[in-house]
Amino acid sequence: MDGELTERGRRLTELRLAPLERRLAHVRGVAAAVDRLVTLVDPWEQDAVVASAWLHDIGYAPSVRSTGFHPIDGAGFVRAEGFPQLVVSLVAYHTGAIFEAGERGLSAELAEFSEPPQRLLDVLTCADMTTSPDGDPVDAGERVREILSRYGVDDPVHRAITRSGPELLAAVARVQSRASG
Repeated sequence: MDGELTERGRRLTELRLAPLERRLAHVRGVAAAVDRLVTLVDPWEQDAVVASAWLHDIGYAPSVRSTGFHPIDGAGFVRAEGFPQLVVSLVAYHTGAIFEAGERGLSAELAEFSEPPQRLLDVLTCADMTTSPDGDPVDAGERVREILSRYGVDDPVHRAITRSGPELLAAVARVQSRASG
C-alpha cells in the first residue's frame, strides 16, 4: 500500500527515528506486516491503517518526546502534522496503550484522543505483536515474553504488558482467524 498518508508517514518516521536504528527496523517490520493484512480492512481505511503502522512508534523519537509515553507523544505529533483522526487514534491506542497509560497516571492525557474502531486497532496490534524489535516475524506469545524480559517487574511497561497480555494475544488471534478464514 503506497497511498499518500502511508508515504507521508513513512517519510516522517524514517526521518525522526533515524537515530534509533533498531526501533526503525521494528517499525519497518510492523508496516510490512500491516501491508500484508490490509486486505482485511475496508479499502477507504487501508491507507490510514498502513500510515498508522509507520507512525505507531514515532513518539520514541527524541525530537517528538514530551511526556515520555510514546503513544501519547506520537499521537500529539501526528495530529499536529495534520494526519486524519483515524491515524491519530490508532497511534494513541496501539498495542494496549490504555493499560500503560493507567500505570503511568496518564489516562486523562490518553483520553484526549478518541478511541479507534477495535477491528482496525486489532490489525495494528497484531502486526506489532508479531514483529520483533529487529523487524523480524515472531510468535505473539514469544513477543510478550520478550517485552517482559526487557523490563523489571516494577516498571510500568512490565505491569501493563502483564495486565494487557491476554487482550493483546486475543487481538492477534482475532486477526489471524480473519486472515485464514
